[in-house]
Amino acid sequence: MRRLSGLVLLGAAACLSPAPALAQAWQCQPTHYLPRPALELPSPNQVRRTAIAGYILALSWSPEFCRGRERDPAMRFQCSGTIGDFGFILHGLWPEAKGANYPQYCRPVGVLPRQTIGNNICLSPSPQLLQHQWAKHGSCIAKTPEAYFGAARLLFNAIEFPDMARLSREPERGTPLTAATIAERFAELNDGMPADSVTVKVSPKGWLQEIRICLDRTFKPRRCPSFTRVASRTAHVKIWRGVNAR
Repeated sequence: MRRLSGLVLLGAAACLSPAPALAQAWQCQPTHYLPRPALELPSPNQVRRTAIAGYILALSWSPEFCRGRERDPAMRFQCSGTIGDFGFILHGLWPEAKGANYPQYCRPVGVLPRQTIGNNICLSPSPQLLQHQWAKHGSCIAKTPEAYFGAARLLFNAIEFPDMARLSREPERGTPLTAATIAERFAELNDGMPADSVTVKVSPKGWLQEIRICLDRTFKPRRCPSFTRVASRTAHVKIWRGVNAR
């Protein structure tokens, strides 16, 4: 069981190892070839500088995201097995407001340095995803991409993940798997993370897509606000293990 503690964001970069993160990758071998991501230029009506009231740590379930995308060149790092077979990856660390109008694109940012991409490609295995998260969310949280991704990496690496293969088989044993069950498994493994701080996002057909952990302004887990758009806690959930899973 792990204890999730508060994190001082602007000091996060000083606590980091320069080694690439191995974010829920069973085997991640960072490649030397890293394409340059496209610069994101938001329209004026996308810019929103609302006050930060908390955060969401969004964790994407790769087997479901990659279903049907295994040969998509744009998704080759995450989905082709080229650098690893991924379970949960970091979708992003997102600032939240007191209401649904969360801050985004708070200031213009440049293209991420190659080294920053390389240091985080196993955490979020897509250069364009890293660029998008920095532009849309990181620009509202930190002064530098290194501080932003450093904070996200520390939070991600503090999480103890349930055995998702075992969870996925519960319905086969006659035990209904609900969003509440998944949240409770995370809470059981992570001291200081109450079940009501964990939400589950599913596809229209009920397949697990994402886990979202709600955090307060000091980065400690908190009860998720009512406006968070996720599945009902009683919703039945299916977990795709991947094309080659047994």
